[in-house]
Amino acid sequence: MAHFFGLLVGTALLRPYVVAFFAVYLVGCSLQFGLKRTLLFAIAGYFIAWGSEFSSIHNGFPYGLYYYIESTAGRELWVKGVPLMDSASYVFLAYASYSTALLALCPLLRRRGHGFALLDTRRVRALPSARALAALLFVTLDIIIDPLALRGDRWFLGKIYGYPGGGIKTYFGVPISNFIGWAVVGYLMAWAFQALDIFLHRGPILRRTPTWDVYGRGLPWRFLIGPALYLSVLLFNLSITFYIGEYNIGWAGVFITLPIAWLLFLLVKFQMKNADDEAVRAHLLDFPGSLTGILAARNQAAH
Repeated sequence: MAHFFGLLVGTALLRPYVVAFFAVYLVGCSLQFGLKRTLLFAIAGYFIAWGSEFSSIHNGFPYGLYYYIESTAGRELWVKGVPLMDSASYVFLAYASYSTALLALCPLLRRRGHGFALLDTRRVRALPSARALAALLFVTLDIIIDPLALRGDRWFLGKIYGYPGGGIKTYFGVPISNFIGWAVVGYLMAWAFQALDIFLHRGPILRRTPTWDVYGRGLPWRFLIGPALYLSVLLFNLSITFYIGEYNIGWAGVFITLPIAWLLFLLVKFQMKNADDEAVRAHLLDFPGSLTGILAARNQAAH
């Protein structure tokens, strides 16, 4: 047991940036979706990610065949040949991608001097388009993350994985199958989150104590934490890419993400025009009381 806790502490000390991103996930997801969803998805998402990685290092599915170099096995936690922090990273990346997708798909209420509020509904949260957009955003991050991680020996990640000789490598040493795998896993993780959301909503305990009321009252901006996390991860990886002198990878990542960023900007701008009274009523039907503060300020200003 002492050895386990020693490795756990070593994991946190070795990967502080991952711990920081995961902490933001715990706070942001709890405020936006509730603590139960946050904790259950952390478990479910981790096992989906770990299963996909365990499968790939043994039979090449879904990312293509690769291997981990257990150079830090004595200093951080590994689970059956896969670093704990690697699979855990998928959880906050999936949350950030899904939360950003909702920002683009839901009406956005804006009140000058009183901030923003996302007018999401149960229906929109469960849409196939929400998980499809989340998967696109998920794999977009990996377009920058994996080529950088492959060069981990040139920064503080360390050399932790590689690809066996041969195979088709089309993007700075990373096989195209890797990105296809990320798209599939990103879609499955978003689907898992949606399934948990629906399942917990049907529970009688949740209906008696709505999670948004417990964790998010008075914080209409809580929906911005996920997109902010997404942007932080993106900038973190781009910064390191340029820092180690991989300018081709860095600029390729910039030019790939710019069209997607522009698309998100246009979608959000469009959704700000859709925040009418009908959208407010639809939101409050699913989440009654969640706009108490911002609507009170609007009514006061109207009078």
